[in-house]
Amino acid sequence: MRFVRPLLCATGIATACTAILTTFAGIAGATPSTQVWIPSTDIQPFKTLHFNFDTYIRTKSEKDGEKLPPVVVLGPTVGILPYQKIQAEVGFDLIHAGTDADDYPLYFHGKVGTPEDSLFRYSPSVAFGGYNFGTKSDVTDQNVVYGVVARTFPAIGRLSAGYFAGNNKLLVDANGNEDEQGLLLSWDRTLTEISDRLWAAVDYQGTDSALGALSFGISCAFAKNASILFGYDIYHEKKTAGENTFTVQVDFNLP
Repeated sequence: MRFVRPLLCATGIATACTAILTTFAGIAGATPSTQVWIPSTDIQPFKTLHFNFDTYIRTKSEKDGEKLPPVVVLGPTVGILPYQKIQAEVGFDLIHAGTDADDYPLYFHGKVGTPEDSLFRYSPSVAFGGYNFGTKSDVTDQNVVYGVVARTFPAIGRLSAGYFAGNNKLLVDANGNEDEQGLLLSWDRTLTEISDRLWAAVDYQGTDSALGALSFGISCAFAKNASILFGYDIYHEKKTAGENTFTVQVDFNLP
């Protein structure tokens, strides 16, 4: 979230096994500073230590009647550059999804970028980064890289657009075909008409792999350095990502 602010083996069985792995690696991805699901252009300030605790709970059982366990994601992100115009963050997450992928729970992420108006008047914010860098080859290493630009407009809020690409062995569609790249789009806005503590977002990741989703959420800052987001994720392809999830994301910063 924004705080300063991711069956059946023959060919058919292999495809299904890959889909299962990508499902959990997708939902249990290491999280850079994000909107609800996709990366944002936000970057943690220098020396700020950010902690996230995210859960993803299935809203109903799969078609075979199985109820998948909640996915839990927790870890730190820290700002590492002392400059105003060029900023960067790095971090990692520990993931538990109730699958064999839990044997390799460590995922890494990083991002570098520049805020709005830093390059020239009315310049957008820009960020380049990567996430879901897992430690087991062709099991958790989705290795997603991306670029995003964003600009805030009066009354409307912030609009973001970007593109991503990842490991084509893991990011596949329901038929096992490569689907490792696509668009990143989002809208977000502080709901000042109600309270400066409330923030809302809608985002989209364009792929039929386990990462593809339309997500929306609303966040409340219950303290100066802490917030909680309640959101919902609608996955484009249930055969690769599973049923939709309700997400709760708690974030806080030190200092």
